Amino acid sequence: MSARGPALYERSRAAAFAIAESEFAGWLTAIAHKYLPSGVSQKEVEDLLAALRVEDLVLARACAAGHERAWEQFMARFRELLYDSALGIAREASQAKDLADSIYADLYGMNERDGQRLSKLTYYTGRGSLEGWLRTVVAQEFVNRYRTAKRLVSLDEEEEEGSQFAAPEPAPVTTADSRVDAAIDLALSALDSESRTILAAYYLDGRKLAEIGRILGFHEATASRKLDRITKALRKSIRENLLKSGLSKRQVEEALESDVRDLNVNVQKALAQEKPADSFKKESSPT
Repeated sequence: MSARGPALYERSRAAAFAIAESEFAGWLTAIAHKYLPSGVSQKEVEDLLAALRVEDLVLARACAAGHERAWEQFMARFRELLYDSALGIAREASQAKDLADSIYADLYGMNERDGQRLSKLTYYTGRGSLEGWLRTVVAQEFVNRYRTAKRLVSLDEEEEEGSQFAAPEPAPVTTADSRVDAAIDLALSALDSESRTILAAYYLDGRKLAEIGRILGFHEATASRKLDRITKALRKSIRENLLKSGLSKRQVEEALESDVRDLNVNVQKALAQEKPADSFKKESSPT
């Protein structure tokens, strides 16, 4: 962990929730491994950790662990925000309440697996404010419900639209080198939750930039700038991953002539929310 670890621990106020410095250090190590490639300098690690919202990170992880006082603080700060965000998206009070209640349950961790609480708050890594992350969670849940509703269209409705006579969709374009798929998956998985939400809403759901901006709480022009920045950064990341995989510059440029949306990768999986730090540690030792 960074040499700044003890200072970050003190700034985070983790001791107030009986969180040991060693546990806090494990979180920081997992976050650094998740967002930084191997072989980076100590300064790059310290810069990343110094930028984390460590107080928000501790509050989120304490809530995920079932600390009641942490949950009380969380609700005092964010109850109104969650409902207002849900109302801004759903535009109807009862639907907004249902959406917010569903998110409360996911955040609190009503379910368990192998004796561990399943709280969505374990996905928060302190990169960006907890408030902004929560707005993204609300938007993602709304988008998930939208997709589910589309899949549940009845057969009669489909027949009325003439979909039974629709021509089959062409098979997806596949890439000649599996390294291309791997590079795209790696680049997508490294995106933050807001960026994945924007890409999924725009490319997978076909939503307009104005609607994406409304869902996430910013202007259409901001949504356009964010999408442009994300796609440029994604293309740069894919290029770098391909070069590291052993492809020549010419092969990389040829591969990137294909539309990313047409490549045979599991985009739905790659755009899903980031894994909790504990799971990441198990897979990457540590994450």
